Amino acid sequence: MIDLKNLTIEKASEAMKNGEYTSVDLARAYLKNIEEKNKELNAYLEVFSDALDQAKKADEMIKNGKQTKMTGIPIAIKDNILIKGKKCGAASKILENYTASYDAFVIKKLKEEGAVFIGRTNMDEFAMGSSTQTSAYGVTRNPHDTERVPGGSSGGSAVAVASLMALVALGTETCGSVRQPASFCGLVGLKPTYGMVSRSGTIAMGNSLDQIAPFGKTVRDAEILFDAIKGEDEMDATSIESVLIPSREGKIIGIPWHLFEEGVDKEVMDNFKESVEKLKNAGYKIVDIKLPYSQYSLAVYYIIMPAEVSTNLSRFDGVRYGPRKDGESVNDEYKKTRSAGFGAEARRRIMIGTYVLSHGYYDAYYKRAWRVRHAIEREFENIFKEVDFVLTPTTPTPAFKLGEKMNDPVAMYLCDIFSAPANIAGITAIALPSGMTGKKLPLSIQFMANHFHEKDLFDIGKKFEEIR
Repeated sequence: MIDLKNLTIEKASEAMKNGEYTSVDLARAYLKNIEEKNKELNAYLEVFSDALDQAKKADEMIKNGKQTKMTGIPIAIKDNILIKGKKCGAASKILENYTASYDAFVIKKLKEEGAVFIGRTNMDEFAMGSSTQTSAYGVTRNPHDTERVPGGSSGGSAVAVASLMALVALGTETCGSVRQPASFCGLVGLKPTYGMVSRSGTIAMGNSLDQIAPFGKTVRDAEILFDAIKGEDEMDATSIESVLIPSREGKIIGIPWHLFEEGVDKEVMDNFKESVEKLKNAGYKIVDIKLPYSQYSLAVYYIIMPAEVSTNLSRFDGVRYGPRKDGESVNDEYKKTRSAGFGAEARRRIMIGTYVLSHGYYDAYYKRAWRVRHAIEREFENIFKEVDFVLTPTTPTPAFKLGEKMNDPVAMYLCDIFSAPANIAGITAIALPSGMTGKKLPLSIQFMANHFHEKDLFDIGKKFEEIR
């Protein structure tokens, strides 16, 4: 029997290489767990019928000496990343039954390595949410407490890994949509430097913010998956060739205490302080820093993101994609189709975005938000001349109960208050499990580092795994 709980990519790869079990055996073990658990957790919207066929091809690669670290590794894919011939709908009715006509760049790379795609995972509709409750296909539940949310928008991918229904998974980050569910589910979640991973083949939410990102049970698993998907892509002008800067063994950690003087759960803060002490004892220098502009990151995000949403989602009108409602005129048809196809949160953000881009408000809101965004970028550029990392809690609270914040959008948006700075600045960040609450809910801290310093984050993340 395969020990899925303690399995890592390297352990699985070595076992398949040595003939202890095959990729088919491994895929079957995860498919069995999906059959037993997914009905309750609703992590997967679809389990791919050809998963075992993919595993057989991976076994052939291993047999022929063409194995890479990702060969035969079962992976879950968020429902906004295109796989040719598979349905992909961003958990929205407006894209119901849409079938992808091409592979996303990251999917092509993983196919070349022989990864096994198990299925597509549930998410907040069009990645709009922090709890995976806005999906048109029902909520996803946290495996640590099924009455609580798993975080979002990549909650399905997080739950797939946390409940042993996939070894690793891909999600997308626009504002903490991998780090926050990683925090709530007890996983490692990496937010790459903007441009390090191509966005080609991803259903766009906010183009200047979106980034495909990996989940893993360990830092090393997240690192291997990141290495497999990064790289320049001619189909994405914002993507860049890997320019990972060699680790410099940075020892200075800056903490912006002023950003979380209030509004943080006591157990989260106590755990954070304990984590800081462990880092001190491990030889890291802890310094207090000020990030005065970063406190406005979430406000900036909720102007820029809806503006980009209103533009990106204008293409979904029932003409080229998804179901269409008949109307008396073209405009009436659009209105009926979009009203029926988009959920409440998607409609809310489309309207906000249209408002901030409208005549008379563009300068007052959108243009000003971009000026503040540039100030935040410069702020991080300057602070990383003084420190190697910036450390905060990943989220202000542990996982909250299903339905708890659904009627209060502002309270829901505040879940991302510590996530927003890294997305706004385009820098890299990693969420790391740091303990449990008294109710056995996961807690997490996050390190932020300068552009292209993913290697430093992996190094300090592995060190923290040893001392936590």
